[in-house]
Amino acid sequence: MNRKPLKILGNLILFIFLVSCSSSPTIRTDYDNSVDLTSFKTFGFVAELGTDKRGYSSLITRHFKNATRAQMERLGYKYSESNPDLLVNFSMSVIDKSEVQSYSKPATVHYGGYYSYRGGLYGGWPIYEEEIRTVNYKKGTANIDVVDANRKQLIWCAIAEGRVKEESLENPGPAINTLVQEMFINFPK
Repeated sequence: MNRKPLKILGNLILFIFLVSCSSSPTIRTDYDNSVDLTSFKTFGFVAELGTDKRGYSSLITRHFKNATRAQMERLGYKYSESNPDLLVNFSMSVIDKSEVQSYSKPATVHYGGYYSYRGGLYGGWPIYEEEIRTVNYKKGTANIDVVDANRKQLIWCAIAEGRVKEESLENPGPAINTLVQEMFINFPK
């Protein structure tokens, strides 16, 4: 009996399952709809951003600033270091997670026992084996807050959560830029 097609089928099912589980981040936004965002013209960043650690500005902060500034300017706001109408803050975290996945796949087709001589006349019954796999991954969360600088009140926020790809950890600039673009899609204007 040729078991190769069954093994290929099992691996194909596993591949489809793993691909279907990897998805883009979940993004949620909220805003104060009583605020007229057209009354604001300028924006800046809070003095101590959530991505700054131990008293210095990190490279992650620089990536978030560049991406956020591009989106705010695309929306028509002008950057101002002194006395901006809006203040932007962001933070992020990455944590290790694991997930246990199990699935059954056909291992063999059995023609056994007393009736094995009928193997050519009838189909055999499949024997399944269960495979259990632990998948380790990183889960990231990013937040962007836009605050009315005069009232010191949050007027818009976006939260993104999802799996972090290894390439995003190795080269975070482009990944942060894409993420911030997606987070600003639902910014009210």
